[in-house]
Amino acid sequence: MASTNDLKNGMVLKLDNQLWSVVEFQHVKPGKGPAFVRTKMKSVTTGKVVDKTFNAGTKVETANVDRRTMQYLYNDGTDFVFMDPDTFDQIPVTPEVVGDASKFLLENGEAVVARHEGEVLFIELPPSVVLEITYTEPGLQGDRSSGGTKPATVETGAEIQVPLFVEQGTKVKVDTRDGSYLGRVS
Repeated sequence: MASTNDLKNGMVLKLDNQLWSVVEFQHVKPGKGPAFVRTKMKSVTTGKVVDKTFNAGTKVETANVDRRTMQYLYNDGTDFVFMDPDTFDQIPVTPEVVGDASKFLLENGEAVVARHEGEVLFIELPPSVVLEITYTEPGLQGDRSSGGTKPATVETGAEIQVPLFVEQGTKVKVDTRDGSYLGRVS
C-alpha cells in the first residue's frame, strides 16, 4: 500500500483487480476545499489511457513489478525469447506483449522486461537504437541540403523516414518511441 502523495511516474498500481501504470500525476491544492491528486494512467494489459482523480493522502494498492534488463536472443517463430544475463534463464514473450517494440528489437540487443507474479507485462526499449539502412532509393545529385525525406527500411524490417542524402548501408540512430530519424552514426 502507498499513499497518493507518494505517486511517481512509472509506478504500477492495482485498482479494481487491474494493473495501471502512472504516466503522469499532479498534486492540486485549490484555494477552497481539500487537496487532490490528478493522474493519467495507462492500463498495463490493454494500453488504454484514463484520467483518474484521488483525494490527497488516499491509500492505493501498489503492484510489485520486477523490471530487469534482459538480452533479446531470437524469435522462435511464435514468441520472442529473452535471456536474463545474470541467471541465463530464457523466457518467451508473446508478440502481443512486445507490440511495436518488435520494429526496433535487434538480436543480442537489450530491453527492460517488466514482470508481475511471473507474467510478462511489457517491454521497454532504450530511448534510441542504432540500425543499418538495408534499403532506400538513391538520393539525387543536388538533394544534399534540401529538407525532404524518403522512406528507408532498416535491418529489423521497420520502415522509417530519412533525409534524402542517407544511403543504403548507412547506420542511423532511431527514436524507439515514434520511429523518427535522429541522425547518422559513423
